[in-house]
Amino acid sequence: MLTRRAVARAAVSGVVAVVVALAVAGPGLAAPPPPPNPGDSEISASRADADAKAARVGELTGQLTQAEARLQELTDDVSYKMELANKARVDLETAQAEAAKALADAESAKVEADAAGKAVEDSRRDLDEFAAASYQQGSTIGSISAYFGATSPEDLLARAQLLEAVSGSSLNAMDQIERSRTEMANKDSAARAALDVANRKQAAADEAKKAADDAQAVAVLAQQNQAGQAALIRESKASVESQLAEALGAVDGLTAQRAQYDQWAADKQREDDENARRAAEAASAQQVEEEDDAPAVQAQRPQPVQSAPSGDGVEIAISRAMAYIGTRYSWGGGNYNGPTVGIRDGGVGDSYGDYYSVGFDCSGLMMYAFAGAGVYIPHYSGYQYNSGRKVPLNQAQRGDMLFWGPGGGTHVALYLGGGMMVEAPYSGSSVRVSPVRYGGIMPYATRLL
Repeated sequence: MLTRRAVARAAVSGVVAVVVALAVAGPGLAAPPPPPNPGDSEISASRADADAKAARVGELTGQLTQAEARLQELTDDVSYKMELANKARVDLETAQAEAAKALADAESAKVEADAAGKAVEDSRRDLDEFAAASYQQGSTIGSISAYFGATSPEDLLARAQLLEAVSGSSLNAMDQIERSRTEMANKDSAARAALDVANRKQAAADEAKKAADDAQAVAVLAQQNQAGQAALIRESKASVESQLAEALGAVDGLTAQRAQYDQWAADKQREDDENARRAAEAASAQQVEEEDDAPAVQAQRPQPVQSAPSGDGVEIAISRAMAYIGTRYSWGGGNYNGPTVGIRDGGVGDSYGDYYSVGFDCSGLMMYAFAGAGVYIPHYSGYQYNSGRKVPLNQAQRGDMLFWGPGGGTHVALYLGGGMMVEAPYSGSSVRVSPVRYGGIMPYATRLL
């Protein structure tokens, strides 16, 4: 039986025999014409052009890095301003509810005060009618003037007794009603004072919302302008990179032409024989290597996800959030019951149609997740940051909330353990699981369960 090496030698001998046979077959095979031979100056100029374009690519790369870093800063600022707008919207809704209650209380107090005043007027009218009737009938109980003109002590005593009878009934009743009217008037005044306070709070909240909306609009405009600048730099870089590829291709082409010419100038027959020998040896060596060497593949074990330390509530919250993986991001979307139609933000969210699309924003996803465990938090990441117990970031556990930005007001996500989190990131994206981003993260996590 022939060995592999013997077979390889036989194959090489066969190739050599074929080459020799072709060489002695006669003048029927003409040598090919020489390939192009570019000059040194042409090759140098081509390389200089490629070097210039490479330098330009490096310059644009630096500009793009700076532009994208600035764009990320502005994008974070937009997220922060959007959450502040969320806060202002929540505060305005609270102030409007307080003002509506204060208005209802004031209207109720006014109705009671008006009723008390009417009762006093009715009682006074009845007493005046009684006094007038008494006067017309010659009675002495019409008014206090009955004391004057008495003709004797007995007459005076009779008149006093009659007046006392009147004051003991109608006059006392009227005084009681008058006191009630005073109390109702005081209540009406207090209610209206409370309404004034509530109206001022509502006006302040409305102004705060307008200011937040304006600040958000400015941030969005700056982010859009920076995105446009970054896009222009990115397009320029892509164009120059394409030109660089062409220039490098030209250099390679000229170099290859020179190499082809040098190769043609050599002894073609000897070079062909040498190439055939090398090709046979290389093929034989590769075949032996492929048969003798068997690479081992060792699977890597994935890092286990940290188990829940705080009971079923954590897993309920996580499972509710994970159930909506792939659901689109909608700014202002999401509540305790699930995804909702978003609201207008005057910029990025509107450009993606968040205000007419059903989905979650970052704090809306947290609202829905924890509602399943009986924990109800407001629709603003800054408030959510302060809604539970703070734990150092390096002690965060599965089910804790992670926050970014001043006061946690830029972004919030739910920690899954093992360096992973579930989040609703930004307009144009969807709910997803991703590695924890530590740039700009708050040093504390918030634990609700």
